[in-house]
Amino acid sequence: MVTNQSHREPAIHRIGIVCPYSWDVPGGVRSHVADLAATLRERGYFVSVLAPVDNPEFLPEYVADGGAPTSVPYNGSVARLSFGIKATRRVRNWIRQGNFDVVHIHEPLAPSLSLLACWAAQGPLVATWHSSQDRSRILNAGYYIAQTAMEKIRGSIAVSEAARTTLVEHVGGDAVLIPNGVRVSDFRDQEGVNITGSPMILFLGRIDEPRKGLSVLIEAASEIIERIPSIQFAVAGPGDPNPFIENMDSHVRKQFTFHGTVSDDEKRRLLHQAQVYVAPHTGGESFGIVLVEAMAAGTPVVASNISAFSRVLRGGECGELFENGDASDLANKICALIESSTDRDRFIHNSNIRVMDFDWNSVVNHVIAVYESVHTPGEKVTEDLRGQIVGRFAKRGVRE
Repeated sequence: MVTNQSHREPAIHRIGIVCPYSWDVPGGVRSHVADLAATLRERGYFVSVLAPVDNPEFLPEYVADGGAPTSVPYNGSVARLSFGIKATRRVRNWIRQGNFDVVHIHEPLAPSLSLLACWAAQGPLVATWHSSQDRSRILNAGYYIAQTAMEKIRGSIAVSEAARTTLVEHVGGDAVLIPNGVRVSDFRDQEGVNITGSPMILFLGRIDEPRKGLSVLIEAASEIIERIPSIQFAVAGPGDPNPFIENMDSHVRKQFTFHGTVSDDEKRRLLHQAQVYVAPHTGGESFGIVLVEAMAAGTPVVASNISAFSRVLRGGECGELFENGDASDLANKICALIESSTDRDRFIHNSNIRVMDFDWNSVVNHVIAVYESVHTPGEKVTEDLRGQIVGRFAKRGVRE
């Protein structure tokens, strides 16, 4: 728990958080930032989040407009990032006006607001590393650029051992391990009604991102339908479903519903409607926050046996694991779980215990402890006026 400081004014009150990815697009880092901000605000902290955004009209009052993002291939995906002169000005203005005690930068080397914030700010800076990469071309090619950011950071957090390994091996330095958090009560205080009356399998994620594994689920669908003819498949997430639909057999297509991008509330409702949540991701995951969300909602999980998912599910204690990329094994595991209420109840029971390890009410205490460790009473995050954004970046031949 946070130390009781009722006898004196807390040293930290104003916290700035930088999200590198578009606020309009659902994603693990964006959800992490939103939940962290909400929990800190409930604890009485002033929080301002800076994030790229396409439509600032609907931003929550605690989120500052970091400028319109651009789609950029990054870390095996297509990310919506904001970079350049205008973005730099927004970052500097936000720092100048924020009077922050601590600034918390997520994915500090992402070529977006995060890297700009590392360059533009000085003082108590904390970074959280989310990504897991076996060999990062970006980090290898931009080692000098990485160091200009790393030298500013006083405290580092990694959400998983895989993310920490990426930091240690590719950048240098180390980080305290603090897992992703979930606001468990938000997922438990939901009602979901399956209006079809048929068992439903749910997939959440970018459908046009191959490593999310939707193609593996679709390949398994025929075998699942043959065994459970009434089964329904719900797919939610950004991306064009037509390439998948056009290649589906007609008897498979009619069992699938594509919801497109959904809100956080809609996501929670779908989780409560589903009998099984499936995560057929083929790699590139350092944690698996969506598994924790499903566990918090009381939805049994079937996931590929990649190391990140296996750690979250404790090697199969809290959910079923199938052989990565093996559609037939996925079909068998899904069908067996739907047909066995005993297995579903066992996974739900174990998940209810396990998920509390990731409840933000506990996780946030560790984050606050990192803030306090890098901050000196009376110290503020200030603008770095050394001009290193243009000077250092330009002399390496990197153009906006």
